[in-house]
This record gives sequence, structure tokens and C-alpha cells, in this order.
Amino acid sequence: MSGDGSLERLRREGRIVVVGASLAGLRAAETLRDKGFAGSLTMIGDEPYEPYDRPPLSKQVLLGMAPADRTALPRRRAVDATWRLGVPATGLDMAARRVRLADGDEVPYDRLLIATGVRARPWPREAEAELDGVFVLRTREDGAALARRLAEGPKRVFVIGAGFTGSEIASACRERGLSVTVAERGAAPLVGPLGGVVGAVAAGLQREHGVDLRCGVMVTALEGDSSGRVRAAHLSDGSTVETDVVVVSLGATRNTEWLAGSGLGAGPRGIACDAGCRAFDIRGIVTDDIYVAGDVARSPHALFGYQFLSLEHWGNAVAQAEIAAHNMISESTDRLPHMWVPAFWSSQFGVNIKSVGVPSLGTEIMVSQGTLSSRRFIGVYGYQGRVIGAVAFDHARWLPFYQELVETTAPFPPPFPTVDRHTDGQRPMDADFPDPSVPTHGPTVTLSGYSPADRRMTFTPAH
Repeated sequence: MSGDGSLERLRREGRIVVVGASLAGLRAAETLRDKGFAGSLTMIGDEPYEPYDRPPLSKQVLLGMAPADRTALPRRRAVDATWRLGVPATGLDMAARRVRLADGDEVPYDRLLIATGVRARPWPREAEAELDGVFVLRTREDGAALARRLAEGPKRVFVIGAGFTGSEIASACRERGLSVTVAERGAAPLVGPLGGVVGAVAAGLQREHGVDLRCGVMVTALEGDSSGRVRAAHLSDGSTVETDVVVVSLGATRNTEWLAGSGLGAGPRGIACDAGCRAFDIRGIVTDDIYVAGDVARSPHALFGYQFLSLEHWGNAVAQAEIAAHNMISESTDRLPHMWVPAFWSSQFGVNIKSVGVPSLGTEIMVSQGTLSSRRFIGVYGYQGRVIGAVAFDHARWLPFYQELVETTAPFPPPFPTVDRHTDGQRPMDADFPDPSVPTHGPTVTLSGYSPADRRMTFTPAH
């Protein structure tokens, strides 16, 4: 509110605008109402649908077990909001406290939550990306279109990128009995988020399930036929794979372009915010009326040296949205920090993979339970002598124990005898992550430095 407006007045009759009508936006809206916000609430979304769940798109929807239009997120409560769906935000006037929309309208706010998330990174050559049979998977429409094409029984599906999403797509295709080729420029699937030791296990899993896995290669071109349908993919090793469906799974781009010129600390790595989810401006000064949550946020984390983390995690989006909503309508003394420990899960080729912490920050890994060869194990990641993360393959019931080790910055290697004697030994080994300067497909946690601003600043001394 303006200077003379009290917090109580904000809660009673203020205007809160949420840009981004997906998981984080919905959970924030519900939390605001739960905590007594009685003012006007406006939800702005670029898609024409009410909030839906994205993880099923690469799992149940592609398997034909659920239609894409039946993935709506369950509502915890009514939010009594004005929904502006199918109309993207195109600009922000911080001084006037207004959000500009694509239809020319402007929506005023007293508090603003930005939860615009990410979008799939498209195939970079536009003419090839537009070939019939070339897909990305991020939205409900993407999921429906790809599921329809898979149901038609294509001769071969070609997946570009073996991160979590690409691997899940390949798994769904094999479950449907379709021939699948996966091309990954890294040394193995999942090498970006989990490293080469675990990546080798994932590679064996894919090949055992009949995936034609090509690692250490890049796709140089997609070729179409005379009718504009994709017919082949050309690889950097000189080989050609004939295919009638290509799924591009090259990771995500954060939806921040609409904030260009707004003065907010937003860029390709996301929107910088403090531990209380308040956005920084481009000078590194925290705002008090703009908050950020979900995949688009970059926030500092005490467990990781207060480096800014960008997390593409379902659970993080929920937790951060709840904290942001609480803080938007609370006195400064009652505000809470967002300190959620990253956690992630994936189901592929009959195996449940779950992780806690930030494995990709680790330099070493130790198999503390189970064996790599059985594909049933827990790997603990170490960084500078402390436990930084853990991953479980079909062994998730022990993960809360390892999460506590991450939270308490326990020493690495962990100083306890294993409860499981059938392990690959108690010696740490190089986790074998790729050189961070070489991009890989699909890391789900990105450490993006300490600066809240994405540009270098110059300071002029006063005279």
C-alpha cells in the first residue's frame, strides 16, 4: 500500500496480482486466502487453462493413461480471484505499480508475485523446429499433441537430450513398444544433474530396455521430406537416424523477457530475490512490494554458502510460494525465510529415482547402501568435506536420513558404518560431473553466483 496504508488495510482491501497461473501461483493464492487476505486477487496466465500439473505430461499422458486435459491441479480451497487466462504479461511499471498485458490492459497492484516459471527451449533452427513431427514437452497442449502422435504408432521416436524429461519420454515410448533413439551430447544420461558415476547406471538401464542410446554426439540437423514432415536426424559423428517423430528436450528457458527495461533484477538466469522471496532491482536493492516464487526465482540458500539457487522442482515451487504469500501480508518481524532443501523425483524404466540436496554441486560420490550393479542403491555426494546431496535408485525410504545430513552439514565421507553391508565399498570416488562450462541437458538445480543483478555495475565516487 502507499505510505499511509497500514498492513491491516492491505490485508482487508489491498490489491494483489499474481503473474503466472501454474503451480506456484495457485499455491500462493490459496495461502493468501488461508492467512486472511480479503482484498482483490488477480491471477494472470499466458495459457488459456486453469492451473494444471506438469509431471504427468511426460509420464501418464504419454502412456495414454490420462488425457492432458485431466491434469488440473487439485484445489486446496476456493481462492475468489479474477482469472486473466490466455493473456500474457508484457511489461511492468514498478513506479506506477502496474502490470501491462498483451491485450493492452494494465492491472494495478499493491503487492505483486511473479511466478512465470520456465518454458521448453526450442530447437534453435526455426525451419527445422517447425517440421511436422518435431515436438517439445512443457505445456498441456504439447503433451496432448505428442500423445496423439505416439498413439499413431510412429516407426521411430528420436529424443534429443537425456536429462530427466528426455529420459522419461524415452521410457514412456519404450513402454508403448515404440523404437526409440536418444542423442545426448554428454557422456551419459542424467550426467548434468547426477554425474557420470550414476549416469553410467542410467545408460545401462536405458540400453537394457531397448533404447538406442547415442552419447557424446550432437544433432547437427533435422531433415524434412517434400511434404514438410521430419524424416531424419543427422548427428555430429556422421551418422543419420531415420525418424518420423523428434522430441526436443534441451532444458528450459526462464520466462523473464517481459521484465526487460522494468528495473527489476531479472535476466536469463531468473529473477533474483532475497531469502524472504522479495525481488531485487537491477541495483541490488530489495523491493518491498514485489515477490518471486517457483522455477523463475533465484534465491540465496544458507546451506550452500548463500549462493543463488535456481530450482526447477515441484516441491520447491510449492514451498517458496507459501513463504512468499505469507511474507507479502506479514510484518517484517513475522516474515519467514525460504530454506527448503531441494528434492526431486523421476520414474523411468521401472526405477524410481529420488534426490535431496544439490548433487550437482558435489565433487565426490560414495555408494553408502546397495550396489550400482543392482541399480538399487543410495549415492551420497560430497563437496569440500561435507555432505551436499544424495540420490536413491529404488531405495528412497532412507532419503530422510540423508536429507538430515545435508541440513546439518554433516562431514563427508559420512562417519557412520553403513546399515547395509552389500555395497560397492565405502570409498568415495570422483562423481564425474561434466565441466560446468560445457552445457549438458537438464540440470534441475543451477548455482548462479552471488550477485542479485545480472549486469556488472560501476560505482562513481561522490565529489
